[in-house]
Amino acid sequence: MTPKPPKLKIANRLRVLRAEKDLTQEELAEKVGVTRVTVNCIENGVYLPSLELGYAIARCFGKPVEDVFVLED
Repeated sequence: MTPKPPKLKIANRLRVLRAEKDLTQEELAEKVGVTRVTVNCIENGVYLPSLELGYAIARCFGKPVEDVFVLED
């Protein structure tokens, strides 16, 4: 039986970055092609985005993905 890898805890800075750009959840959702509920769930740590969506969100803010999504110890 192979051991399970440790679960990663990933935080995000979406709320802060949205405030800096004066974007609502709805506006960000529209820019990256998801619903406002999806953006809300990502912000609140309920849902981790796919790699593709994570990069789309980072690109929207002009940041590297590591500046938007942060691995916590």
